[in-house]
Amino acid sequence: MQIDLSNLDLDLTLLNEIADGSDEFIVESIDMFLQQAPTSLQDIANGFEKSDWQTAGAAAHKLKATLGFFGMLNSQALLNQIELSCKTGSPDAEEVTAKLTQANALITASSAALLKVKEETAANL
Repeated sequence: MQIDLSNLDLDLTLLNEIADGSDEFIVESIDMFLQQAPTSLQDIANGFEKSDWQTAGAAAHKLKATLGFFGMLNSQALLNQIELSCKTGSPDAEEVTAKLTQANALITASSAALLKVKEETAANL
């Protein structure tokens, strides 16, 4: 069964190129993302709650790089905006929170699709 990724902020072209046919690499990469992304999103949220913009910006920066690997360009752009806003030291909290909410929704939907890709790929090992 092929998973339809067309409605998601997800393009696995780069992952497949880097994997060079290794299903094990794909499974491990997705597994690592699924473990780390929720923690990074929580770190950003915690930074917001404490007005710790340096921590929130650093967490956004860390996650932003990973999103590019999975072709999650809309999420990556939102996190870039969050990171840049945090670097000012006094971002518009309402605007940044709205962007985080949007990024979180995109990443959650993509993560569910990635879990299915991981399960299907692992079944081929």
